[in-house]
Amino acid sequence: MKVLITGTAGFIGSTLAIRLLERGDEVIGIDNLNDYYDVNLKKARLERVKAYDKFTDVRINIEDRAEMEAVFKKYQPQRVVNLAAQAGVRYSLVNPHAYIDTNIVGFVNILEGCRHHGVEHLVYASSSSVYGANTNYPFSVHNNVDHPVSLYAASKKSNELMAHTYSHLFNLPTTGLRFFTVYGPWGRPDMALFMFTKNILAGKPIDVFNYGDHKRDFTYIDDIVEGVIRTLDKVATPNPEWSGDDPDSATSKAPYRLYNIGNNNPCNLLRYIEVLENCLGKKAEKNMLPLQAGDVPYTYADTSDLMHDVGYKPDTSVEDGIAKFVAWYRDFYSV
Repeated sequence: MKVLITGTAGFIGSTLAIRLLERGDEVIGIDNLNDYYDVNLKKARLERVKAYDKFTDVRINIEDRAEMEAVFKKYQPQRVVNLAAQAGVRYSLVNPHAYIDTNIVGFVNILEGCRHHGVEHLVYASSSSVYGANTNYPFSVHNNVDHPVSLYAASKKSNELMAHTYSHLFNLPTTGLRFFTVYGPWGRPDMALFMFTKNILAGKPIDVFNYGDHKRDFTYIDDIVEGVIRTLDKVATPNPEWSGDDPDSATSKAPYRLYNIGNNNPCNLLRYIEVLENCLGKKAEKNMLPLQAGDVPYTYADTSDLMHDVGYKPDTSVEDGIAKFVAWYRDFYSV
């Protein structure tokens, strides 16, 4: 297939691009290499992808309407995976406009490109953050998610609503994927595992929020990418049993689907740190802090729909995943 991926210098985007290229797909990759975090890491990821002949590197902002129209017209992708986004919960308190520009304006440009150029299937990144104030565990895609606690979460919920509108009006198959705390080699420097590793090795204290009383459904990068590929290959279809009298938020009479991609096995943050300490052979000095604005204390993915529809369930343990990250980190940074 010819697949357009946005965010190909990103953590998930670069890994997904390589997997698709290795199986013979053609990939058109969009990224703007912004400086939200270390651009050199983004460039290093991108160099890995550029090694493949069937990869085309496009350097634009997805919020640039004219440029996005030109890309769809020129390359005519069959399928699209939108992973470009302004990420981060805490940053949304500091720079809210970045989330509207990329996550809302950029996303409508992608929807319009898909609509006008006959794209067979749009798969896009949502987030476990959409569950917000929910405390009904495990989080199900059939739950109401109308109470986000950060603008980042609100922007991702907006993407799901926008996608449904295009599925309904223009019969565009769309699948939204709610990712749960992705980690692993080539990960983001603003994520906990990366920051913890850097500080522990440097002999600096680590910030442990909510006094360590966090549980996260940490999900290994390869498991996330496997879930993306399986859902990309299974084009969203209408649910013939859907009823407006009892509306199911995860499906529709339109070709629209939502899935959680998570490990379905929450890990306590202090246990996560303990595993990291064992892998590093060094203890952490912990700076215990209260819950941060916009954060939720627990995440836990119900992945039964993913298993039912595409036969897949993430299963990499944090012990294996953290060990692989530490090995990559030591090699990449020569530590």
